[in-house]
Formats: sequence, structure tokens, C-alpha cells
Amino acid sequence: MACQPFRPALLGVVFLTAACAGLPKHTTAATGTPVVEMGSAADHALAMVGAPYRYGGVDPAGFDCSGLASYSFQKIGIALPRATHSLRKLGVEVNSDELEKGDLLFFDQEGKKSSHVAIYLGDGRFVHAPSTGGKVRVDSLEFVYWRNHFSEARRIRM
Repeated sequence: MACQPFRPALLGVVFLTAACAGLPKHTTAATGTPVVEMGSAADHALAMVGAPYRYGGVDPAGFDCSGLASYSFQKIGIALPRATHSLRKLGVEVNSDELEKGDLLFFDQEGKKSSHVAIYLGDGRFVHAPSTGGKVRVDSLEFVYWRNHFSEARRIRM
């Protein structure tokens, strides 16, 4: 059987195909830059359900509410401030009927604005580190307590 001659054009197609396979799966149409999936931050937070609450905590050994948010977004490459009142200044405000997975939810508790933050999961549910003695858990915006204390939601944009 005779050897086929070397075909540079065919080799170029092979390299081009291999290069395309390595591109991010989600890119903007206009620029081709990667789009960060904010829902992935929610998935990281959800994976921490059961981790203990610890005031000032920022890792799986223990979280407070803003520590869980910061940790979860850091896992997708987004550095967020550590304090809830600072988080509340980020992104854009969204209406509660337009929530998307990965949006930050803010609650005013005990008469204090910006006292609690959570990450929206979808279907009216959110994940958060609620309080001393508790654990990271999932709750519903339908619960009267959370509905009465909900103040705003913000979407982080990249």
C-alpha cells in the first residue's frame, strides 16, 4: 500500500478543530469573551449545605452569610467584598419576580438594613448561613419570616 502524500491543508483543519474544542462553551456573540455562569456560584453554595454557621467564617469549616456568598462566588473566579452592606452595593437591583439562579437576596433583620444575604437557587428557594448554632441550609421565600424580611435582590454582572 502506497503512502499518501502530506497534505498541509488537512493538517490545518485538524489543528483548527482541536483549537475550537478548547474554547469556553458559553461566550458572548459579539466579543467571544467567556460568560460567567452566576448559577454556578449557587451550586457551590448548595454544596455547602450542612456546614456549620460561624461568625466571620469564610470556608467549609464554618460560614456566616456573607462568607458563604464570598466563598461561592470566589469558586467561579469572582471576588466579592466580605461585608453584607458592601455586597448590597454591587450589581444591579432586580425585581423579585425576575430572580435568576445566583442572584443575591438581602434581608433586613432585627431592624438592621443589610443584615443578611443569601443566594437564590430558583423556584423560590435560596441557600444561606442563617445564624449562630445553625448550619448552611435551603429555605423558601414563601416562608412568612423570609417574605416579611426580604428587602431586595441584586444580580452580579461580569
